[in-house]
Amino acid sequence: MFARTLSAAMLSTLAWLAPAHAGSQTIPANAEGQVEFNTPSGNIGCIYTPKGGTSTYQPQDGGPELSCSRVEPSYITVILGPKGPATQIKNPGEQGCCGDVAKLAYGNSWSKGSFSCQSSKKGLSCTGSNGHGFFVNKAKVTVK
Repeated sequence: MFARTLSAAMLSTLAWLAPAHAGSQTIPANAEGQVEFNTPSGNIGCIYTPKGGTSTYQPQDGGPELSCSRVEPSYITVILGPKGPATQIKNPGEQGCCGDVAKLAYGNSWSKGSFSCQSSKKGLSCTGSNGHGFFVNKAKVTVK
């Protein structure tokens, strides 16, 4: 029998080349409980804020809140709170989306509290436990 040993660097390279398996993706929260992630394209970015907010941001209804922004072709923000349908804000003025944060890989889902999101090459779909949610991609934004 012939055995071959691969170096750690070679194994790391092979793991990077292997296709990602679709599934639940964990994205750690910062010290104040916020979670930030982008889609792999970098065109959509989201911030989850826990109930009670943070030292610098308080959701209108006390939270929790999921806010996602799309950059192109026009800047739009969608906010999903604990009650009622998502709110779409066209041209919100503030355009700080999509910095260097975790990427929610295509085919993966993320969830925190009452919110969950599914990333795909077609776009980002997010829902709350109340049944309301939204879909965002480059072509359109749909809220329910």
